[in-house]
Amino acid sequence: MSSPPLPGPLAHLEPLLGHYGYWAVGAVVFVEDFGVPAPGETILLAAGVYAGTGRLNVVAVALIAFAAAVAGDNVGYLIGRAGGRAFVHRWGRYVFLTPKRFEAAEGFFTRHGGKIVTVARFVEGLRQANGIIAGTTGMHWRRFLAFNALGAALWVGLWTTLAYLAGSHITAIYDEIRRYQLYVVLAVTVVIAGFVVRHLVRRRRAR
Repeated sequence: MSSPPLPGPLAHLEPLLGHYGYWAVGAVVFVEDFGVPAPGETILLAAGVYAGTGRLNVVAVALIAFAAAVAGDNVGYLIGRAGGRAFVHRWGRYVFLTPKRFEAAEGFFTRHGGKIVTVARFVEGLRQANGIIAGTTGMHWRRFLAFNALGAALWVGLWTTLAYLAGSHITAIYDEIRRYQLYVVLAVTVVIAGFVVRHLVRRRRAR
């Protein structure tokens, strides 16, 4: 008896997973994490559902996705570290990111970057740019690695476990979670903006 097909929007990944298995999980998660447009979170869900039907091992899926996520973000970090600062100083003024403003952002990220690196894993867009931003702003690599690994472990653990247990119901659960993600992103943005404003006010007073 054949296993049931992947549900809803996960179905298009079935040929990829069926043919390449764990390699597909690792490769897609890896390239997504340094900015390449790829369905990293979606393939993680699909692999979790596959594991729930016995077609993949859930522990292997989680370990491979974790390693790929950490490695991909570190590639992004190297990209930002090597060329990000020069890029910002050359082109940043066209989007009102002057060297002075970049310096303020760099100081803020150095102090609060750990929290941002961990939370960014769950936010579409930030997940892909996370490592590049950390590298560009000069965040210490070991600090980045620790918080990045924490975020990757939480992200992989959450979606793999949910998909494994929920099976064909995962798309409905995922849609419900994504519905409220906007509010979480807005709340995080407000908090970060508050920290930035407070930092700038304190610097102005100090002068």
